[in-house]
Amino acid sequence: MITRVLPSFAVCAAPAYAQEWSKLTGAQIEEALDDTKLRYTLSEQVFYASGRTLYDNGRPSWGYWRVQGDQYCSQWPPADGWACYDMDRHSGDGRLRFVSETGAMTEGSIVE
Repeated sequence: MITRVLPSFAVCAAPAYAQEWSKLTGAQIEEALDDTKLRYTLSEQVFYASGRTLYDNGRPSWGYWRVQGDQYCSQWPPADGWACYDMDRHSGDGRLRFVSETGAMTEGSIVE
């Protein structure tokens, strides 16, 4: 009888510890990024409340960011078009994830 209870307990307990990603709304994206610095694997990016953004992978690059609907959008001169991404937040550690229309993902950790 104990061997049947333990496996059932383990199966029931697993979802309580699962860490998941949740999609952010436009308001949540703005709140998450305003005056925030993210660290990626080999670079960092600062999102200023003014709508400017600084990406630095050893060579600083200035661009623009905004929220459009429920997506994060960025523009990097000299290009004049905007690229937009869905955004997710990790429930366990608060990491942010950008998801392109092709499904490509980039994760960043908030730098306090």
